[in-house]
Amino acid sequence: MVALLVVTGLVVPAAAAAPSTVGSAGGGDPYYPMQGNGGYNAKHYTLNLRYDPRTRRLNGVMHLRAVTTERLSRFDLDLRHDMTATRVLVNGRVARHAQPAERAHELVITPAATLPAHKPFTVAVTYGGTTALIHDPDGSPDGWIKTDDGAFVANEPQGSPTWFPVNNTPRDKATYTITVNVPRGYVAASNGRFYPPVHRGTRTIWHYNLTTPVSDYLVTATVGHFDIHHGRTAKGVPYTIFIDPTQRAGAGLVLRKLPKIIDFYSSRYGAYPFGRAGAIVDNAPNVGYALETATRPLFPGAPDELTLAHELAHQWYGDTVTCKRWRDIWINEGFAEFSDWMWDQHRGGMTMHQHLRQLLARPAGSASFEPPPGNPGSAANIFDNSVYDRGAGTLEALREKLGNAIFFKIMRGWVHLHRYGNATTAGFTKYASTVAHRDLTHFFDVWLYRRAKP
Repeated sequence: MVALLVVTGLVVPAAAAAPSTVGSAGGGDPYYPMQGNGGYNAKHYTLNLRYDPRTRRLNGVMHLRAVTTERLSRFDLDLRHDMTATRVLVNGRVARHAQPAERAHELVITPAATLPAHKPFTVAVTYGGTTALIHDPDGSPDGWIKTDDGAFVANEPQGSPTWFPVNNTPRDKATYTITVNVPRGYVAASNGRFYPPVHRGTRTIWHYNLTTPVSDYLVTATVGHFDIHHGRTAKGVPYTIFIDPTQRAGAGLVLRKLPKIIDFYSSRYGAYPFGRAGAIVDNAPNVGYALETATRPLFPGAPDELTLAHELAHQWYGDTVTCKRWRDIWINEGFAEFSDWMWDQHRGGMTMHQHLRQLLARPAGSASFEPPPGNPGSAANIFDNSVYDRGAGTLEALREKLGNAIFFKIMRGWVHLHRYGNATTAGFTKYASTVAHRDLTHFFDVWLYRRAKP
């Protein structure tokens, strides 16, 4: 029969393989290939948390609204094994779940029935455990970081799964409702709209709602003792500032500049992109970095003015427009560093041109130039000095090349084009060339990719 079919020229196609209905266990980022998951897009997380600073015990219920991107008989969330999931519901029905020992942060979920493609669904996970941080490839602490009076919660790039089940990739933005139950006398500081706390016996419940989508590394639930200050900028942006009492003297004068910095950036980059603004200043001396948590940047101690300006600039570049892959982190950090150069000039300090000249006066082997910001090389390098310094220098050199009118048209348009979304270095270089009506390929190659001082 086979011979006859071949002789007569008939072709019998092989049976097509059935498409997989298992969502991938990783998002495929070149630097963090197992970060994130496939098969769905998150839309909204509701987190109900209860935390006890003395024991470091965290109990939570996470409710997720999401949409499938394919048929799913199984899918993953990211949750580190310090947190144990005890019950999972999918669309209100009990689902099987596992946290395989060989996978450090996978919560594998098998719903009772296969989920159809391109349809909304819900997930509820009840979980708990003793909180613990994780160390990033560059050695920095990340996640739920214990402090003397609570926790400093900073998630970039992989800390979120230390305290809630999540699709831990910057590409999957969502909105958040966060409620934190802590012992009376403690404050929980988070993102978005601030609601007055509710006292119940020996406990206090803090509630927040963030209605603009952000990447998961930009949320926080920092716990401690804080003074709380409310106000509005001259342009009407409401803000809430949390200050650890031990940092009050050092932070007070700097944070008075916050309203002016926000309004200044609004005049250059377009309206402030979130409904609320502010800051969280904790006493966490062992952390070593600040983070641009959405609506309220997070500081481990009293910041200086340029650090405050840097983190506030991220509300546009990093929080509203976020890198799609971690190798493109300069479109977050270089843009924010350039912005604090701009604020420095505005306040009467060094001009942007002087900052660029100072950068270029450094020796070729300086950490300000290597690795090139457009290709840091590995996860361990994404926060190297060159990503900030040479990244900022790229933008100042571009401004001097094109002039203010075209340059700020690019900067404002970039935010508008990718508002509440993700972007890449290649996308920015192409967009800048389009707006400028000139080929900037060589310019960006020199500044972003060549392993040499520009």
